[in-house]
Amino acid sequence: MNFYIIIIFIYLAVLTVMNFLKSRKVKTQDDMMVAGRSISMTKMVFTLICTWIGSGTFIAGAEFAAKAGWSALWQPVGAWIGIIIIYFLAAKIRTFGQYTVGDILEVRYGPIARIVGAFAIFVSFVVIVSYQFKAGGYILNAISDGSISIQQGTFMAFVFVTLFTAIGGMIAIANTDLPNGIIILTSTVIATPIVMATAGSWSKIQSILPASHFQVFSEAFGGNPYLKIPAIGLSGLLLLLGVQSMYQKFYSARNPAEAKKAAGMWVIGTMIIEFVVIVMAIYASAYFWEDLQNGTLDHAAVIIQAAKKMVPLPVGVLLLGAATAVVISTGMNYLLSPTTTLIHDIYQRFFKARDKENAASEKSIVVLQKVMILFVGVFAYLIATQMTSVLENAYFAYTIYGVAITPALLAALTSKRVTRMAGIVSIILATFITVFLKIAGYIWPSIMVPLGSPNADPFGIPIIFWALPVSVLSLLVVSMFTKKPEKEVLARFFPDEK
Repeated sequence: MNFYIIIIFIYLAVLTVMNFLKSRKVKTQDDMMVAGRSISMTKMVFTLICTWIGSGTFIAGAEFAAKAGWSALWQPVGAWIGIIIIYFLAAKIRTFGQYTVGDILEVRYGPIARIVGAFAIFVSFVVIVSYQFKAGGYILNAISDGSISIQQGTFMAFVFVTLFTAIGGMIAIANTDLPNGIIILTSTVIATPIVMATAGSWSKIQSILPASHFQVFSEAFGGNPYLKIPAIGLSGLLLLLGVQSMYQKFYSARNPAEAKKAAGMWVIGTMIIEFVVIVMAIYASAYFWEDLQNGTLDHAAVIIQAAKKMVPLPVGVLLLGAATAVVISTGMNYLLSPTTTLIHDIYQRFFKARDKENAASEKSIVVLQKVMILFVGVFAYLIATQMTSVLENAYFAYTIYGVAITPALLAALTSKRVTRMAGIVSIILATFITVFLKIAGYIWPSIMVPLGSPNADPFGIPIIFWALPVSVLSLLVVSMFTKKPEKEVLARFFPDEK
């Protein structure tokens, strides 16, 4: 067993002990779902970073950068814009102070919106969890020099993430994210200039990489890059603007003021990390160019290999620790969120009303959610075993959430005119179109362009450009012809306005 694996396993063991200790504080539903609404601003900053910076950055983002070059910057730019917008909404989200985005959807659009929204959340988040497991397989395979297979690594990631989440819920997540976030930020900032120096000068990079890597929309990415690459950035923007895991963190803050301050610092941290990871991936792809071309190295593994072969051992250990940390932290965040949806939005809302005075009921809800985490984790693992492209699965998960949930959610928070029927129609149509087109690609593969590629799109047009206009137009058009919201409903979202 090599040195890297020993260090990573020691780190995982420390996290395990810490989570067991923190799990003793989990007594109620508030503890499990929103950490008793007691997360400090410092923990908020790093838990927000860990919620967004996951294998979508270190694995899918690296795959994108290795294939498309500087065009990969379109992906984080969308998220950066989303974070800036969220900064202005953070205090309002915390003031609303519930458990899920389903709470917002039902207050504004009714119970049907909660149910359909829960379906979209469950599908997208389970897919996100599944590719965290797959990314864990890539990381452990690379760290162990192949002695741990990708399949074995995927299973190990599934076990760690699922058990960590089930042990302590949001309390465990917030405390795990603090050291993980510090490691992620520190390691990427330190490693980037070393990777650049090892790969060579700018002129050397230009001589190795194809000209397409320096285009605004890289033609090497396949299909129609003028649509596909902006679509990936747009999907990231829409996911971040409405992602339930983020809202759940804001609900967990001690107060609205701290939630907003944490969001401001989160903007800076995320911009730094995502930019330097892309820089590292591009320089590393030049360094490993022959291996990428002959197929001996997967594009998704360039950051992992850079940590082993392009930086000194201490920095490499730190960077591999960061890669492991993002899989654990993001997997935990996105595993807790859909189970919170199932418990709070479906079970409690429609089958068993919550009894705040009954301590036994509180404990039973905590136990039920822990069991649910185990089941959803197994389901996500089964999906991971069938996965071929982390990037494409990330893109689909982002898309279904971004078009089905985010437009209606933002309209609920910012518009007084959007109506109940408009929200329901928007969520249902966007969900249907996204899922239908995804399934259609498997039933009629001939419609996918480029044919046979895991990154193909129906008729060469990314799904987001089919579904997003329908989602937004539904909100606008249906609102014009249906009854305005009641004043009592609007008062929940605009309490300071008469």
